[in-house]
Parts: sequence; structure tokens; C-alpha cells
Amino acid sequence: MSDAMHYPLEPGPEQVRQMGEAVLAFAEEYLRDLPELPAFDPAGGEDLAKALREPAPELGSPLPGLLSTLHAAARVGAASAGPGYLAYVPGGGLYAAALADFMAAVMNKYVSVWQLAPACAQIEATAVRWLCDLFGYPEQARGILTSGGSMANFSAIVTARVARLGESFLDGTVYVTEQTHASCAKAALLAGVPRAYVRAVPTGPDLAMDPAALERMIEDDRGAGLRPFLVIGSAGTTNTGAVDPLTELAAVAGRAGAWFHVDAAYGGPFQLTERGRARLRGIELADSITMDPHKALFLPYGIGALLVRDGALLRQAHHMDAAYLQDLSEEEEIPNFSEYSPELTRDFRGLRLWLPIKLHGLAAFRSALDEKLDLAELVHDRLREQGFEVPWRPSLTAVAFRWVPEDGSDADTFNAELLRRVIARGRALLSSTRIGGRYMIRVCVVSHRTHRDRVEQLLDIIGESCAELRAERAATGAART
Repeated sequence: MSDAMHYPLEPGPEQVRQMGEAVLAFAEEYLRDLPELPAFDPAGGEDLAKALREPAPELGSPLPGLLSTLHAAARVGAASAGPGYLAYVPGGGLYAAALADFMAAVMNKYVSVWQLAPACAQIEATAVRWLCDLFGYPEQARGILTSGGSMANFSAIVTARVARLGESFLDGTVYVTEQTHASCAKAALLAGVPRAYVRAVPTGPDLAMDPAALERMIEDDRGAGLRPFLVIGSAGTTNTGAVDPLTELAAVAGRAGAWFHVDAAYGGPFQLTERGRARLRGIELADSITMDPHKALFLPYGIGALLVRDGALLRQAHHMDAAYLQDLSEEEEIPNFSEYSPELTRDFRGLRLWLPIKLHGLAAFRSALDEKLDLAELVHDRLREQGFEVPWRPSLTAVAFRWVPEDGSDADTFNAELLRRVIARGRALLSSTRIGGRYMIRVCVVSHRTHRDRVEQLLDIIGESCAELRAERAATGAART
């Protein structure tokens, strides 16, 4: 008899045990190897992807062979859960959260309506309340766990639009900067704001929004018959981790009668630390806050959060009645999450946040975040010592830098090649961006698996690669003369 169809849709106790042990062994092996995997290994990735383009099978396959396929898939591309992933804004993925996801999927509870799973819905509500408490939000605040910051920003903008503009909103204006995450402008467009009415406010030398410029633009738009309704501040931009002057922006928005939203997808969790609270001062004044626990709370990808100071406004923007839900209870002490979100059906996201916090405690997260702040300072100081141009001291944990060639040759070309060589060493994956027209290399230290040893190794690699490239350029120039 073939190995096909050895796994019925409803496995028995022994098969449950065998399958679970095989999957846990896969996880153990992957996490054991993760520190030494190349930070970026594209070799074979496209060939494997091509082999996975196949029709759905009529009969099943043995689990060990399928896990072998996943073993190979996990080792190509970026090791985004590893200590060398320092590109963009990393998300390490706590093992406890992975176990929570497994248990949530096994229970398969429907938490969007509290009556169907009151204890599980309360677990999620409790986790959301912990996030509200982090920013000093009042009891009437409400929140929703989303798939990520993009959906959180979308719901925030819809809430602001409904609360400030009502049903007629095409004359409403939104204010961001060139450093604001692109998901904010995208969400505004998806929420119906005309593209021309998403305003880019100038920034200062620190790349933070200029409150005086914001106020002038609001006054100009109001004078033109438009309705300024939303100011979006950043608590940690992707490019440099810059934090806008949140207290001043809240005051400007308040005088204009505009909603003040803070995109703290990256920076929000640093509120746990003393330095983070100082740098994010004023975030508690926001009408709404986006944060991504799958970034600086180290959870697996797939969990963002939107917090709204006046929870009734979040519900007002998202709730609709339906006859087929008439048998279900109204919201009481436990919220019906379906009434606060575009999603009626979704997974039990709250467990992946609740379990790690209960298991490890906030002190463990605070200590890890303080370590990341220290490592970013180390990167900044060491790169400056090596002669790199590092224009902005990190507010959080992102550091943008470049080398300016002594011979006056094109800096963009030099730094693009430098980045390629650093990545080719396999110990770290960095990313690049453009700021003020300049090509910049970025280091962003967020993963709970990234520690001083890997950062110092990276700094050595950057210095060695830069020296090699400079020597090659000098030799080439000498040969030409």
C-alpha cells in the first residue's frame, strides 16, 4: 500500500502525537540552526519556488517529506527571524507566540463576537487593555488587533474621517511628511481622501515634522474652503527612526479641530523604557495610535494594533447591524471585536500577545528594548569613529549612514557596492534608502535575537568592506594615471 492518505482529516490521538512531535522537532532544529544561517541566501530560492508551482494533489503525502520541503524553504531568502536580519524594521518572532498561534489554531475559537468565546475574547480584550495602559489611555479607550500596521492605519483614518467629516468628506485634508510611512498615505487614499489632499508637511534637519509649517498649511487649506481633519505624526520613521514633536503636533491639531493620529508601529513598544517614554513624549495626547507588536514586541508577523482614545468613535466608524447576528448578545464588559474592525471573521490574535507577556513579564521586554537602544548607539558611535557620515543620532534603533569617497567620485555608486559586499559576507542583511536625494545604508536593530556580538561583527565587516573598496578604487585611479 502506498504512503498516500495516511492522514485522515480527523487524526486519532496517536497521529496527533506523532504529527505534533514531528512539527516540534522541525521547530527545534530550525531555531537551533538560526543563528548560523546566512542572513540572506538567495541561492536556489527561485528554483525551489518554481518546483512548488504544482496542481493540487488528489491523494495526500507523508508528513516527513512535506516537512523536508519546508526545511528547504525556510533556508532560502532572508533569515528574517535571525540575529543578522537588520534590514527595514525586523520582527524576530518569539517562540512562545508561535506556540500561542498553534494553540489558537487548534482551539479555532471565534472571538469576534464575545458570546461565542467569552474567556478567549476577554484574553484578547485584556491584551488590548495592556496596550492602552502603556500610553495612559482612559477606560473608555478601545482597540483592535489587526494583521499589521497598514490595516491599523486604515481603520484609524476611517475613524477620523467619520468622526470629523461625517458622510461628506471629499474636501477633507490629511497631513503627513515625506518620512511618514507610506501605508498612511495609502490608507488615506483607500479611505476616499483625494490624492491631492494628502499634504506633505516639511521637516526640519532632524527629519521630524515642522509644527509651524503644519499650522500654516492648515490655515491655508481652511482659507481655500477645505476641511483639515487629520494630522498623522510618526513615533519612529522607517528611514531613521525619527520621532515627530508629538506634543506640539497635538496642540496644532487640537486648535484646528483635527484628529491626531500617531503611527507608532515601530516605536510604540519603546514606551516601556525610560528613554522611549522621554522620546515619545506627547503620544498619550493622540486620538489614536498604531503599533505593531510584530516589530518591537518581537512577535511573529501578522499582528498590529489600533488604539483609540474614545472607543465609541472606533465602533461608530465600523459597526453595522445584520439580521443573521440578531441572536448574539450586545456588547457588555467584553467588546464584540467585529464592531470595531472591517473584519467579521479573523483568527484569535490576542493569544499570541497575551501568552508571551504572561509568560515572560513586561520586565523581560523592557530589558530587551533597552539593549536594542544601546546597540543602536553603539552602531552610531562606532561608524562615526570609522569616518562614515552618520547624520542623525538614533532616536530609536535605526541608523542611516554612508561613506563619502575622498576622491570625489559618486557616493551613491560607492555605497551601493559597499552594501552589496556587506550582505555577501552572509552575517547581516541591511537595507538602503534615499534621504534628501542621497543613497543611505540602514541598520535597524530590533530582533530579540540580535546582541552585541553580532553587531560588533557587523561593524567589523562594514569597516573591512569599506577599506577594501577604497583600496580598489585608489589602485584603479593610480593605474589610470
